[in-house]
Amino acid sequence: MKVGAAIEDAAGAERRLAEELWKVGERHKADHDVFHVTKTLAKLSRRHVELLGPHAERYSASIERVEGDPPSRPRVVDALVEKGAELAGRRPEPALILLDDLRRLYLLASEASIDWVMLAQGAQAVTDEGLLDTVTRCHDETLRTVKWATHRLKTAAPQALAAG
Repeated sequence: MKVGAAIEDAAGAERRLAEELWKVGERHKADHDVFHVTKTLAKLSRRHVELLGPHAERYSASIERVEGDPPSRPRVVDALVEKGAELAGRRPEPALILLDDLRRLYLLASEASIDWVMLAQGAQAVTDEGLLDTVTRCHDETLRTVKWATHRLKTAAPQALAAG
């Protein structure tokens, strides 16, 4: 069934979103709001992949499971990366890096959201109430990520873009 492909798409989008949320949190440890919210949202996205597991089996879909939290980069690696960028003359301001990261998170969350919409339509078409319940719950949580990224972009953009 084609519903299996839609499950694979939604799981893949959520996995990519979870990975990027985790990376952004690590990159912006100094911004406690970004750090903690991205970690929480990453765990939600990872849980979405897990919740799709039983449905994937029923529709012969293959989804890559998410195992454990990705390791944090050691501070010495962060320092080396920053020093390398500085020496190469490419050291963008943290505020601009945050804008770029938030933009990427918004796009990934939007991709996951539209995958949930398509999967919901498929679940309705095959009258799979269990799948539809999972999709509805997960989609609502993914929309929280879209809204959070939008809000953070709106609050961060004026300072980052108007700073001289």
